[in-house]
Amino acid sequence: MKIGVIGCGSIAQHRHLPEYAAHPDAEIVAVCDIVPERAQTIADQYGTRAYTDYHEMLANEEVEAVSVCTPNYLHAPISIAALHAGKHVLCEKPMALTVEDADKMIEAAKSNQKTLMIGHNQRFVRSHEIARELIESGKIGKIYSFRTTFGHGGPDTWSVDGKHSWFFQQEKAGIGAMADLGVHKADLIRYLLGEEIVEVAAFAGTFAKSATVDDNAVCILKTESGIVGTLTASWSYVSKEDNSTIIYGERAILRLEDHPHYSLIVEYANGEEAHYALGKIQSNEEGGQNTSHVIDHFLKSVINHEEVPVTGSEGKRSLGVILAAMESSQTGKVIKIHP
Repeated sequence: MKIGVIGCGSIAQHRHLPEYAAHPDAEIVAVCDIVPERAQTIADQYGTRAYTDYHEMLANEEVEAVSVCTPNYLHAPISIAALHAGKHVLCEKPMALTVEDADKMIEAAKSNQKTLMIGHNQRFVRSHEIARELIESGKIGKIYSFRTTFGHGGPDTWSVDGKHSWFFQQEKAGIGAMADLGVHKADLIRYLLGEEIVEVAAFAGTFAKSATVDDNAVCILKTESGIVGTLTASWSYVSKEDNSTIIYGERAILRLEDHPHYSLIVEYANGEEAHYALGKIQSNEEGGQNTSHVIDHFLKSVINHEEVPVTGSEGKRSLGVILAAMESSQTGKVIKIHP
């Protein structure tokens, strides 16, 4: 599969490019970035062609599929242009900044009969996959509640542009920590519980960074069956990253990525425990998993003409949760979401 990568920032450099390069069924044939020096440096590194205008890259008929790794506000327009150009698209999260743009992306994929996948990599973490299986099997019983969090020091600690990163600029990011981290956890809770979020109440603000977007948010989520839990997203965790989730069930508690050695701990009501050592979760910190598995699933789906595991519709539903959270924070109201 001939691949083009649009946007050569941190996520492209640490995930998309090396994972495509390591995959036997992929060949990187083009990279694009508005910073000419960055585009050329990456092109030289991977022995490919550099572009500074994505329209020119999309006109290259050799490119069969693209990864969209740009600032958030460009996700929808670039993905739509790529789909209309006949390319399959893997788009970073959040897929768009409005539900309307998400719908346009989905329609563009459908009308051009091309694949659209959203890069929600938390679904492919092994502890999360096992937890979903345990919940589906009924071994955990009825789910009562949950709490999930994603926090680290912020994009200034890892973005290629540091404290000047687009992540902190409202006109380019749209939403801050909730779009960067919260959307991951919104998608994860939907995946783990197999339910949609139907009500959201949230508080979000800017406390730690020089930014025009939120850097901290705390949300209360309610699912369609009535499960209530919390979601936290933060760019102000000054010590180690926290990427944990805890599910409270009738027969057991699931602790996901909440222990330094065990990726999943199951604490049963009868006092028994099961410990799963599955390796560290994919992380910006040293020692995290060296693959997100997103590229593997995307290529497999395209090559085998299968539906991707994270469709545009799935991405839209997770986007809807963070949009509702921001609306709640701004209005002081509980926001209802219609699945």
